[in-house]
Amino acid sequence: MKLNIALLAGDGIGPEVIDQAVKVSNAIAKKFNHEINWTPALTGAAAIDAVGEPYPDETHTICEAADAVLFGAIGHPRFDNDPSAKVRPEQGLLKMRQKLGLFANVRPTFTFPSLIDKSPLKRERIEGTDLIILRELTGGIYFGERGRKDNGDTAFDTCTYTRAEVQRLAKKGFELAMTRSKKLCCVDKANVLESSRLWRETVQAMEKEYPEVEVSYEFVDAVAMRLVQWPNSYDVMITENLFGDILTDEASVISGSMGLMPSASVGEKAKLYEPIHGSYPQAAGKDIANPLATVLSAAMLFEDFKLVEEAQAIRDVVNKSLAEGIVTEDLSEGGKAYKTSEVGDWLAENI
Repeated sequence: MKLNIALLAGDGIGPEVIDQAVKVSNAIAKKFNHEINWTPALTGAAAIDAVGEPYPDETHTICEAADAVLFGAIGHPRFDNDPSAKVRPEQGLLKMRQKLGLFANVRPTFTFPSLIDKSPLKRERIEGTDLIILRELTGGIYFGERGRKDNGDTAFDTCTYTRAEVQRLAKKGFELAMTRSKKLCCVDKANVLESSRLWRETVQAMEKEYPEVEVSYEFVDAVAMRLVQWPNSYDVMITENLFGDILTDEASVISGSMGLMPSASVGEKAKLYEPIHGSYPQAAGKDIANPLATVLSAAMLFEDFKLVEEAQAIRDVVNKSLAEGIVTEDLSEGGKAYKTSEVGDWLAENI
């Protein structure tokens, strides 16, 4: 197979972890006789510095033409610490999602056998955890009307959803549940929010189309609690943008490190794969960041192109690296801490 992949390294540790995913992907391509053409493009603070825009038109053109996008991270502290900044790296991320139509964020949470005791939660609570949260990505409060009034003393952010937006996200949730244990949980706040009541009634109306799927409905605050009590009680979850943003970060640390979880953002045509961690500017340029989440994001990419054996080969070598202690400082716990680039080299060589 020939794949054309847009490569958006972004900011902070993004370029370092992306480099390792490229090494691993190229090793897979060589082993399984595929061809990957990588096309780099600017985004985030790096793009602002270069052209004054966090998601330039040229980058969008490259992403549209690609079969998929492999993305690193966005963000820089000089923007975080300046509330008056007119242009921000994160605006590029929202613009990219909107222009590419990436309406569903697919966030798996699972455990690694060799790291089960590194989780902040007890072994008996997390063993067997293998869930996926589908977060709606282009609607809700992040894209609603916002502003200030009363001379700036009152601020508002509006959460708006259409039935069609809920339906297309829920459809992916139902379809994913059918490939797994046929359990789907809709997470909302329907006891308080009108937008959540729309979510609930829309999903309820879709149940008859998927009679084999067992659907449950839970309030987001209850789910936040249960995720740290019994995360293995969930399988596929669907939710709106803000709730999904919070719950997926909460779930990500179950595995033992935020540097381990991959994700995908998909639309009707476009597909983007990225680690769930941020740009981690404190580690940028030090060759110490954990690249495994980005490497596993590449595995999700291969799997979505029906290259299942290739994806499994990546997951197998990642598990082997963890079991043998070929890890960066966040997981070394007094043992040898390998550099980001050393981990990437080891993974590629073992493939």
